[in-house]
Amino acid sequence: MTADRPVLVTGASGFVGGRVAALLCERGERVRLLVRPTSDRRNLRDLPAEPVVGDLCDPASLDRALAGCRQVYHVAADYRLWSPDPRQLYRSNVQGTRNLLEAARRAGVERVVYTSSVGALGIPADGTPGHEETPVTLADMIGHYKRSKFLAEAEARASAQTGFPVVIVNPSTPVGVGDLKPTPTGRLILDFLNGRMPAYVETGLNLVDVEDVAEGHLLAMAKGRVGERYILGNGNLTMREILEILARITGRAAPTVRLPRPVVLGLGAVSTLASRVTGRSPRIPWEGVRMSGKKMFFDSSKAVRELGLPQTPVETALRKAVDWFRENGYLTRHNGH
Repeated sequence: MTADRPVLVTGASGFVGGRVAALLCERGERVRLLVRPTSDRRNLRDLPAEPVVGDLCDPASLDRALAGCRQVYHVAADYRLWSPDPRQLYRSNVQGTRNLLEAARRAGVERVVYTSSVGALGIPADGTPGHEETPVTLADMIGHYKRSKFLAEAEARASAQTGFPVVIVNPSTPVGVGDLKPTPTGRLILDFLNGRMPAYVETGLNLVDVEDVAEGHLLAMAKGRVGERYILGNGNLTMREILEILARITGRAAPTVRLPRPVVLGLGAVSTLASRVTGRSPRIPWEGVRMSGKKMFFDSSKAVRELGLPQTPVETALRKAVDWFRENGYLTRHNGH
């Protein structure tokens, strides 16, 4: 039964937002999508949803998009590890979140789920997985993307502290269907599939099926406690373990050469300096290399316990990603079916 008042999703043209919007439509919600004039709408083509053109930096457009809405999923973010003008990240992620929350309050919205990132959370120095309460400060954030998400999450928490019903979710590293751009992790999978990975950098990631992340958003809306954070993650894996799973799925050999960290730091510095000249995004972003120095391991047991977050096996999620890239023409010709 479709609800009378619509639900707004920001960032629905992106990887996670697209799955959130699709799941809401499947559940019979009346869905409205905030899209920019330049948004890639391929993930939205088949959705019975109402697109509204607007921008997080244009409060008047947000008032129009939110008119009559009862719930908001604020998934939109400027996710770039390199930008020729880092101020754009703060405008979209921090000021944009503030603008949206203020507009949602004006519109009388009943509840907001704000999509943060595990990048805004702390990682224990002893190598154990981080959790929602691991201490962290702005000074711990590497790079402008993480800093902007940390500050944007602070906006969401501050709004909740004033009594506005905001719940925060922190997805880890989603993989699976619909990774159009693709994300940095999607690019890693593609490089493996296309035979463009002669060596690897040892690091660690928490992987999760993007469809579980979407389900986690809806569960946070239904069951999440106001002002609380919930890590939407699943399996903690080293890069070597991820590559071994991809080798099992595809029959391709995993690279065995592990690049020493000083070499990778040097490559990242050169690649990022070159981007200042070309204006194109670096193949090896300096901030990404710096981040890889820490294993991004997290504990999602709070979301499993309180929300019922599903835990699809990571190998299943990686298989979905591989199949989706194959079926949607992302493989170079000699690496096709």
